[in-house]
Amino acid sequence: MKKAKKNSIKGIAEKLNISVTTVSFVLNGKAKEKKISDEMIEKVLAYVKEINYKPNQLAQSLRTGKSKIIVFMVEDISNYFFASIARKIEDIAYEKGYKVLFCSNENKDAKSRELINLFKDRQVDGYIINPSPGIKNDIEELIEQDIPVVLFDRYFPDLETNYVGINNEEASYKATLHLIENGFKKIGFITINTGQTQMLDRKKGYQKAVNENNMPEKVLEIDFEAGNYLQQKELIRNYILNQDLDAIYFSTNYLTQSGLEVFKENSPELIDKFGILTFDDHDFFKIHTPTISAIAQPKNEMASQLMNQMLSLLKKESGSKDDKKQIILESSLHPRNSTIRK
Repeated sequence: MKKAKKNSIKGIAEKLNISVTTVSFVLNGKAKEKKISDEMIEKVLAYVKEINYKPNQLAQSLRTGKSKIIVFMVEDISNYFFASIARKIEDIAYEKGYKVLFCSNENKDAKSRELINLFKDRQVDGYIINPSPGIKNDIEELIEQDIPVVLFDRYFPDLETNYVGINNEEASYKATLHLIENGFKKIGFITINTGQTQMLDRKKGYQKAVNENNMPEKVLEIDFEAGNYLQQKELIRNYILNQDLDAIYFSTNYLTQSGLEVFKENSPELIDKFGILTFDDHDFFKIHTPTISAIAQPKNEMASQLMNQMLSLLKKESGSKDDKKQIILESSLHPRNSTIRK
């Protein structure tokens, strides 16, 4: 059986007895600019609709140099914080005629590089990246190649980039003061052991607040690669049960969920005795018993600012000067039952 011939711009041109260039201008929305008549535009579009012609996206990107695709790369796309931002970015991108490829780098440099190079070969138009710790040179290379890049949540202090984030240190400082003002005096801080800016700043904010109030620092730092989830929980369990504490402040929502499981499985009575506060709010914390006080990041505003920066970079003429923008947004503290004075 003879295989059906796939429709092409050349085939459309031959059928309508016009040039390939004319068909291309009509399909790419440049007909008016090229002074092609309304009659001809209508004729081409009607025939395209009749044969249900679908352009070859790869060939189109090779011709125009634009794929209309943006990459959104984060540590873990299933995480509530990242997933919420991803959903908003997808909506904004779609309205502007772009599609988004979502991927997780698992905070691993090798995977980050592999994904960046994979998508570069596919000629994506730009990258919104929540970077793993060791890819500064890879980000710098993208910028030098005039490929639009916007970082968020974390950045490289000695690399000038477009960036959207929050004031982590100030937010953490105010959260720790909230615990102190509610009568807690032995406040533990559980965080990830990393050199990345967002976690370092959250630790600095905690340290500043307890030091100003002459309280001891009680910090547990867990290596990001510290075994599996059960081993992570074991580290938290040993810390909670063996430290002299009356409150715990968790630097991420996933550490908080692990901590709450530890309380429930080992000493459920302590949940009502401890002060508990988390960075990164989650719907789960609003319905937990007790409800959990949280620092909420402005996810919708972050998504909007990320896309504003990306769309601005995509409109920029190749080779023109790019004034890098660092946008720092305000977070909000949501006090709930878990930090009420005991």
